[in-house]
Amino acid sequence: MKPKETLPLHEAHREFAKITNGRVWTLLEKEDRTQRENDELLYAAYASCYHWFNVGTGVHQQRGEYLIAKVYMSLNMPDQAVHHAARCFELTQQHQPEMKDFDIAFAYECLARAYAMRGSKDEGMKYYALAQEAGNKIKNSEDKQIFDCDLESGNWFGLV
Repeated sequence: MKPKETLPLHEAHREFAKITNGRVWTLLEKEDRTQRENDELLYAAYASCYHWFNVGTGVHQQRGEYLIAKVYMSLNMPDQAVHHAARCFELTQQHQPEMKDFDIAFAYECLARAYAMRGSKDEGMKYYALAQEAGNKIKNSEDKQIFDCDLESGNWFGLV
């Protein structure tokens, strides 16, 4: 019998963070999810954030909060989406030196969309304009294209 391979705890956290993050994005892209898949989506988002919290940096935690906010948006839970989008934005400011230019743009986009979903149009427009401004500052053309495509797609809940 072959002995079981074990990973040190920090490596296991890193692997689980990557796996659960990937699963969240796969489920977010799925058109018709079952209730079980919606439950898995939410649990996986929290699990990914938890594992990154244990081995990552501030940018990993910020991206985890972004992911949780996106999940709540897909589940039509605006108050929770705003809560996690605001936390994502707080972490963006708190860990500014770690952030890539696209992290800043996506934090604004997340807040704008979450506020729009909740029906807070003025707040939504404020952060939408900031997202556009930050998106224009993304230096890498591939990152900029990804951001622009995301900004132009998805549900804006009547905001734009």
